[in-house]
Amino acid sequence: MTELAEEYEEFVVPTYGRFDLDIARGRGCRVWDFTGREYLDFGAGIAVCSLGHAHPEISAAVTAQAETLVHTSNLYRTAPQAILARRLVEIAGAGKVFFCNSGAEANEGLIKLARRFGSDSGRHEILTFVGSFHGRTMAGISATGQEKVKKGFGPLLGGFRHLPFGDLAEVKSGLRPETVAVLVEPVQGEGGIRIAQPEFLRGLRRICDEHGLLLLFDEIQCGLGRTGDWCGWKTIAADVEPDGISWAKGIANGFPLGAFWISRRAADARGPLCDLLGPGSHGTTFGGNPVSCAAGLKVLEIIGRDRLPEAASQLGSELAAGLLSARIPGVSSVRSIGLMIGVELDPSAFPGSSASPAIAAVMASIEEGLLVIPAGESVVRFLPPLNVAREEILEAITKFATALGKLATI
Repeated sequence: MTELAEEYEEFVVPTYGRFDLDIARGRGCRVWDFTGREYLDFGAGIAVCSLGHAHPEISAAVTAQAETLVHTSNLYRTAPQAILARRLVEIAGAGKVFFCNSGAEANEGLIKLARRFGSDSGRHEILTFVGSFHGRTMAGISATGQEKVKKGFGPLLGGFRHLPFGDLAEVKSGLRPETVAVLVEPVQGEGGIRIAQPEFLRGLRRICDEHGLLLLFDEIQCGLGRTGDWCGWKTIAADVEPDGISWAKGIANGFPLGAFWISRRAADARGPLCDLLGPGSHGTTFGGNPVSCAAGLKVLEIIGRDRLPEAASQLGSELAAGLLSARIPGVSSVRSIGLMIGVELDPSAFPGSSASPAIAAVMASIEEGLLVIPAGESVVRFLPPLNVAREEILEAITKFATALGKLATI
């Protein structure tokens, strides 16, 4: 056990199943441990480091803001928050933005919006989907369609039901008088890179319109350029207009920032949706602080300037095709949309491993100097920075093929 591992063992609450790796520093698409060994990082902090590690322009923007103003509270206005809100509205459509600290908080905000929207009519139930992931707060785990996150934390928050992902008939038949909204990930990230079909998203919009429901998109993992467009849902069905969107992860390249957008459309006689959460209805101490917003502004500037959504689309296709054509042992299928790649593994291909196929593959990849992310029992996610180089794509394929080749012989 390393000295750092001993410190964690002694002082850090053991809520994470950490891999045996101590990371000392990073630059671009690579990180190094304390011995100086280099790793190609195709996890990017679970789709957080959109522009890789220690990007010099982001470091400069954060330093400049930190030397000017770090925090004032949301009792006052600051320029970075206003400018970033305007940029996000330009991306999503007419509406308003609330800033928080994380994806879980962003989803909490959408849940509160739905509750406020339905309060006059007594509606409160939100439909979510099997395989979904919406955060680790009590509302987040209640909304999440995976039983493993709920064990030992009951009774859960009421007002959520989980329906089969992609099944419009189940949504139609599952409506109840108390149903007020549908919350869906256009691409299920933790669920294994499961991509909604265009007609599913269009059908959800029709159902919501017919029954006076809100359509809410969780874009925490798939948003802001990763799928080949600024919004994940636009890559799938650009003609669909949501009522609310949650973002976090890649929004500020690792600085703690989340946000949710609310449409300006008038859903009922009370006027624009974005004005339903009035003064005193929601708040945060640190959310939207100038430093995180300065990081977010620079991230969005670089993504747009360098045409990184288009690059994500092209390089993601090459990565997915390369993983398939390499005939890697144990790879049964590859799902991809932009730089969200899910590699489905055949459990029977690794009979000598006591761990799940996904965990075994990730551990074997670390040994080869490649960092990737597990999703469930049998899926490995590739979520590299949006500015990854083509040479790094080829390197990752080679390392992954070597890792699984060795794993299959155990």
